[in-house]
Amino acid sequence: MLFSILVSCSFVCFYFILLKIIYYRHSRTSWNKHLFELYRRKAGRSRTCENTARNEMCPWQSGHNNSLNEIRALLVTAHPDDECMFFAPTILRLLQLNASVNLLCLSSGNYYNQGVHRQRELRDSCAVLGIPASQVTIIDCKELPDDPKKEWNIHVISSLILKQVKASSINLVLTFDGRGVSGHANHIAIYRSLRYLASTGEIPDGAGVSPYPTGCCVLSLQTVNVIRKYLSVLELPITWLCRSDVSFLIGSEEYKQAKRAMFCHRSQLLWFRHLYLLLSRYMFTNTFQVISQEEKDWKIY
Repeated sequence: MLFSILVSCSFVCFYFILLKIIYYRHSRTSWNKHLFELYRRKAGRSRTCENTARNEMCPWQSGHNNSLNEIRALLVTAHPDDECMFFAPTILRLLQLNASVNLLCLSSGNYYNQGVHRQRELRDSCAVLGIPASQVTIIDCKELPDDPKKEWNIHVISSLILKQVKASSINLVLTFDGRGVSGHANHIAIYRSLRYLASTGEIPDGAGVSPYPTGCCVLSLQTVNVIRKYLSVLELPITWLCRSDVSFLIGSEEYKQAKRAMFCHRSQLLWFRHLYLLLSRYMFTNTFQVISQEEKDWKIY
């Protein structure tokens, strides 16, 4: 009995030490280095061409290592509250590194006829996260209703995203992956639209392509299984071991900031949302995969 208790305590101590090591390593990681390496691999550049690649494709690398002030990011979400429920670590880390973050929300969240109120909540949430009101765009159109049973038109979504990318000279787009984190049909429709745009080359991923002088990288937020999803920070060792192209991790202060942003969405604060804020790993870390141009024959019907 005593031996079992000692073994259990030793395991718990080891696990928490491992968590601290992982957090220390990730919190000191230069995220702009991750992004630079991503662009360099996509362009097929060797390390001997590293300085040239840095200047051509990632001009933010030519400055200080702790700055991403040349990144102009566009986060594409489906509903008000997606930005803080799923993407808060990404937003907060990018802003800390001086990147410009824009938000495109493709619906007003009018499923329960609360659209006007939820738009105000979204703007308040973005203010808490640090996104200026001038960089928040909310779409309210009948082709994109807030309804998981309604199929969103891929071409409508694609045109709205492309318009925003061109207007703001975006060079980094982030959204959901093909499973939509929660399986929501509207989330998945955004991924399918961005995959379509990437596959047709309308959002180019190469350097020097006008009007995107540095190219445009498209990233999708990885969906994890339900057990990993609700392990909170205890999930970090698994994230550390699993492959991703770019990852973001925040600490306790940023977590509190993300919670304050979620509290702005008062109309959505049902009891299970409080459990989500406590248990979801997406409140602490985001991991992304690249949406590439590899499938050139990918079509939308």
